[in-house]
Formats: sequence, C-alpha cells, structure tokens
Amino acid sequence: MDHSFLLMLSNLLHLQNHLDPITSLLSDTASSTTPTSPTSLLTSTSAAPLLFFTIASVLSYLASSRPSPSPTPSTSEFSVSAFRALSTERIWAMEAPLRDAQWRSLYGLSYPVFTTVVEKLKPYITLSNLSLPSDYAVAMVLSRLAHGHSAKTLATRYSLEPYLVSKITNMVTRLLSTKLYPEFIKIPVSRRRLHETTQGFEELTSLPNICGAIDGAPVRVRRLPSNLPNPSVYNCRHGFSSVQLQVVADHKKIFWDVCVKAPGGFDDASHFRESLLYNRLTSGDIVWEKVLNVRGHHVRPYVVGDWCYPLLSFLLTPFSWNRTGTPGQNAFDEALMKGRKVVEEAIGLLKGRWKILQELNVDLNHVPQTIVACCVLHNLCQIAREPEPELWKEPEESGPAPRVLENEKSYYYFGESLRQALADDLYQRLSSR
Repeated sequence: MDHSFLLMLSNLLHLQNHLDPITSLLSDTASSTTPTSPTSLLTSTSAAPLLFFTIASVLSYLASSRPSPSPTPSTSEFSVSAFRALSTERIWAMEAPLRDAQWRSLYGLSYPVFTTVVEKLKPYITLSNLSLPSDYAVAMVLSRLAHGHSAKTLATRYSLEPYLVSKITNMVTRLLSTKLYPEFIKIPVSRRRLHETTQGFEELTSLPNICGAIDGAPVRVRRLPSNLPNPSVYNCRHGFSSVQLQVVADHKKIFWDVCVKAPGGFDDASHFRESLLYNRLTSGDIVWEKVLNVRGHHVRPYVVGDWCYPLLSFLLTPFSWNRTGTPGQNAFDEALMKGRKVVEEAIGLLKGRWKILQELNVDLNHVPQTIVACCVLHNLCQIAREPEPELWKEPEESGPAPRVLENEKSYYYFGESLRQALADDLYQRLSSR
C-alpha cells in the first residue's frame, strides 16, 4: 500500500479520536474486555465515526484504483553515459591489470591500446559529423570485431538502428585499413628492423637472412549476395564460402604485408601471384641491402613458405612435405617449417582475438577492409605485447605443389640452387656440433 495513504489514514484516526474520544479506535476501550463492535460505532451519537469511515473508504478506493507507478528504467550498460562512466570515472579507480582485463573482455584490447586507436582515428571520425562520441563509436566497433556480433545484435544492445551500426562499422574499419595501415603494417626495409627480423628468425631456425614467413588462410563468409554471377568461386577447398587472406609475418608474429584480393576458390600460389608484394619482388621494387655469402651464393633476405607456394629466389619452400629428401634436405625442411610456424600462429592469434574473422557477417563489399582492419589491430596488440589468446586452429594444408610459370623460371632456378646451398651449409654446421 502507498506510504502517503497510510500516513493520511493515520491522521484521520487521530482526528476521529480528537472528535469522539469515547468511541475512538485508539482509546483504551478498544483494549477493554468488552469489545467495541462496528455496529456500536455506527450507532454512536457522534458523527465522527461515520465521517471517518466514509472518508477512509473513499481514500481506500482511490488508492486501489490508482495505477502503480512504473519503475524508473535503469541506465543501459551499453549507453553513452554508462560508457563515459566506465572510461572516465571508474577507470582510474581500478588497478591496471584488472582494468585492462575488463577492457580486453569487452573490446579485445587493453585500455592503453584502446586510447591509442581512438587518438589516431578521432580526427577522421570528427570530420564525418557522426552524432556519437568518437571513443564510443570505436568501442562499439571493436566490440563487434572482438566478439563477432551481428549488426542487428549490436543495434539492440546499443539502442541504435542496424543500418547505423553497419555504417559506423564500415567507417571505422575503412579508417583502420587505410589511415593506420601504412603506420602499423610495414615491410622491414630499414637496416635496424631488417637486422632484428633476420636475427630473430635465425635464432628460431638456424637459417640466415629469413625476413618473413608467408601463408594464406580462408576467411569464412556467412552469407553471399544472391545476385553473384559465379558464387561457386568463393567455395574454398574446405567446403565453405570464403575469401582468401594472405599475410607475411616477422619473428614476433607481426604482419608486414597483408593481401585480400581473391575469393576462397583461389589457391595460395594464385593469390600470391595476384598480390602487390609479388609484383614488387619480381620487378625489383623491394631491394634488401643485407647480402650474405653462403657457399659462393649471394643470399639476399628471403621469405619462407610451405609447398603450396612456388619456389623462387625470394621465396623458399621445402624440398618435400614428407621427409623424402637427403639428410641435409630434411634438416633444411625442418628448420624452414619452424620459421613458417610463426605465421601460422600469427593467423591463429588474429582469428582468436578478432572472432568476427571466424565467420564474417558484413556485406561482401566490406569484407576486405574488415579483414585488413583486424590485421592492423592485431599488429597493435603484438607491438604492445598484449596477452595472446587461444589460437584459432586452421584446417590442415593440402594440395599439390604449384607449377612454375614461364616468366618465373629464372627465379625458380636461382631459388633451387640457393636452397640447396643453404641446406648443405646447415647440415654441415649441425654435423660439426
């Protein structure tokens, strides 16, 4: 019952007691051995009891017929005000490890890395005249990338229209893949970084002058447009619709090249030959100055890949996939695959941290920029030494070795002799230990 009604009823009781203390419900006669019946109250010579019960009955009816007030809605935990409280008021009251753990669970990265992303994107987001705060918009998109939520799910959660969530997602991923890509995904051409990278790989593999490891992976697409002229070209060798991702990683699992230019039906070698990296390497646009002499061969920095890639002077692959070579060749293959394992783990980290890449739920036109944006965020996390999540396990590689194209034959022959020289040198060093 309403508190104000009880108070009013109490006041009426006191008023009745004042007007007619003989028949008052609050008088001592109420507790006497002779009970006071309602009939005796109504037959009292005073008008006070009748007045009291009339007013009380009216008030009781009004109180029961008045609709109960609806509870005040609590502030949504995903509202702008709740985010502002988390990011300004509560953030400094938390210990750094606890704070960063909470931000990783929400947005996939720690608070310091989050603020770095916001600071770099804010000038561009401001120009878009977005009605939402920049940091709030970035947080919403990171939440989607980290957890794989659909636009409809986030729209419900953030009380926005689905089209607006998609629009903000596309804007932020486009900025990440264009404005931040040149800063955080760079080929190691500087002397210092090249030396650090080759030294890191040599400690892993005992092979000199490796500057990167290349691999490809299909990125599953949840839904293809119904008007695609040839949707089957997106079916990868594992049986689902996808697009191809190609990355080159250094020894720290940091990507220094990313390419998303082919549907899932393409093999790794075909995708590589379509990439800008392939064109730059074959044209001599990328020249690494660090040259070593191994058994009379001039060894420039090179990339390692598995047997799905063509053997070239700048891309070395294993002699065989089942250890059917000579002892020296088998030792080389084992060392090379240790280096390649770095990029395999980097892709596992990428999909483990940004779960939207486990099954993309964006429009096909925005798939490439979404994948590249996640690669940029991956590098930011690796540079900041963020804790590594559980690796996403890719399907096993399979397929025949690619054929050598006519325009690749000179690169192939040089790569073949270079690979054998490195294998002989490695085997000799291992045997002398």
